[in-house]
Amino acid sequence: MASQQAERAAELQDPEVRAELDRRVREEGETVVKAGTGGTSLDAQERLAEGRKKGGLSRTTESGGDRAESEGAVLIEPDEKKLEEVKKDLGRD
Repeated sequence: MASQQAERAAELQDPEVRAELDRRVREEGETVVKAGTGGTSLDAQERLAEGRKKGGLSRTTESGGDRAESEGAVLIEPDEKKLEEVKKDLGRD
């Protein structure tokens, strides 16, 4: 059985956006990823969100991993408000 990887939303692929979001997490303690509350870096918030989303899949007779595999990869999404603020700060309105 192959393990499922989380997929990042397209906005989280951009290195400049990632760097600014990571700065906000580390310096200002903001939550910039949906379901990433408590993470102290962008990567940590992404891992927390992935675990929380996959964990929510395990409340049936199937294991969370089996269900995640049958339903496809978990999509890690940014907080839209924070993403818009970052794009504005980077001059990408």
